Amino acid sequence: MWALTVAAIIERNGRFLVVEETDGSPERVFNQPAGHVEPGEGLLDAVRREVREETGLGFTPEAVVGIYQLRARNGKDYCRVCFRGTVPDGAEAAPEDPEILGCRWLSREELAAAPLRSGLVLRCLDDALAGAAHPLSLVEAVRRER
Repeated sequence: MWALTVAAIIERNGRFLVVEETDGSPERVFNQPAGHVEPGEGLLDAVRREVREETGLGFTPEAVVGIYQLRARNGKDYCRVCFRGTVPDGAEAAPEDPEILGCRWLSREELAAAPLRSGLVLRCLDDALAGAAHPLSLVEAVRRER
């Protein structure tokens, strides 16, 4: 069974907002603000909620970067919908989720050298940097059937 997740690419002055977490192991890893879509939740609402929970910031989605498949280290299959968007200028990130150890603004080069939650962190970022930008209408109508 697939798990549906969302992630957010947020850039400010050539640096990208990432969260630091443990992924259930002693090692700290970096990830975009991301998480699971809750039952009955739309994708845009989910990405706004995840960014707020993990960074304390309001997120304005601007485009869909892509839809990705991942078989994680835990053996589960995930479908990740990645968005590009913005947070308020000058706002400081402060996680609300106790599982997030901190938020940092890192360059693409710094991320490439850091321990990452998965290979999708750089793949999504590279796609965004290459200009991948699908309209939000691609996912606005996606809802779970009741």
